Amino acid sequence: MKSLFEKILTDQEVLNNPPVLVDIGASGEIHKIWRLIAPHSICIAFDADTREFNISSSENTGYKKLYKINSIVTQEDISQTKFYLTESPYCSSTLLPREKELEEWSFSEKFKVKEEIELNAVTLTSVLEKLGLKRIDWFKTDSQGTDLRLFTSVPEEIQKKAIVAEFEPGIIDSYLGEDKFYKVIEYLEKSGFWLSDMTVKGSKRIKSSLLEKIAGNGLNQKLTEFSLKTSPGWTELTFINNFHNNSARRSLLLGWLFSTILDQHGFALGLTIRDGKVINEPLFAEMHSFSVQKIRNRKFHLRSLILFARLLTDRVFK
Repeated sequence: MKSLFEKILTDQEVLNNPPVLVDIGASGEIHKIWRLIAPHSICIAFDADTREFNISSSENTGYKKLYKINSIVTQEDISQTKFYLTESPYCSSTLLPREKELEEWSFSEKFKVKEEIELNAVTLTSVLEKLGLKRIDWFKTDSQGTDLRLFTSVPEEIQKKAIVAEFEPGIIDSYLGEDKFYKVIEYLEKSGFWLSDMTVKGSKRIKSSLLEKIAGNGLNQKLTEFSLKTSPGWTELTFINNFHNNSARRSLLLGWLFSTILDQHGFALGLTIRDGKVINEPLFAEMHSFSVQKIRNRKFHLRSLILFARLLTDRVFK
């Protein structure tokens, strides 16, 4: 018997137009969470810093189609662009790191520029056109400072119909002219998305030279750095389309599926209802029941944890 996820992914409307997943900056590996939907999805993965991008087609046969493009993605239609290779390949960018400002942070060494090179460049729009794709259903980017401009580089219709959009913008000044956290929040909210998840990450506010002076090198330095408070430096954001202006059946099916994968069961439940009633179709009724059961199970687990905590507290303070 087919699972509910499989029923959605093999629905005729979804089969005719498979989910399109875009991963810009796929260093190391393509988005792990997509493994759940990979066999029925088209994935486009970009990464120009080939020191870390070692994925081959033979290692990724799980996708319906997988396109790997070793070119940098830019907003402008240019053939080549400058690319700054840094000590950490995960910090390499088309934007110049602000080394002076970063000196105040313990992770500043990662941003030191080792080499400035020229890389082939493509626009996301041109790639979509070449592949004959007219939509992006799940957009994920970690482009080190240019996330928002890459999202806005595709036609507005494609932006507004995206179901999930993930970004990793900076909070502190890491790159010259970068798309900061507040700009991403402002634009996505105005574009009909709501913030589903936010994970704040950061570094320690201490110069690496000062850290070395007081703690030396090696393990002692690492332990000293670890003991310091972490301050916000960047954040991982996940947005979901609010569906206020998108009621197409395929979009609702994938919206429910993606929201469920992201553990947003309350929002997923809402997508199965129109005009106060469950959408009159067996598949939507099954989706509705699934979401209700997930929410009830969560409530049961929470209630059990509360009762256990009360019992433990009573025993400790008797």
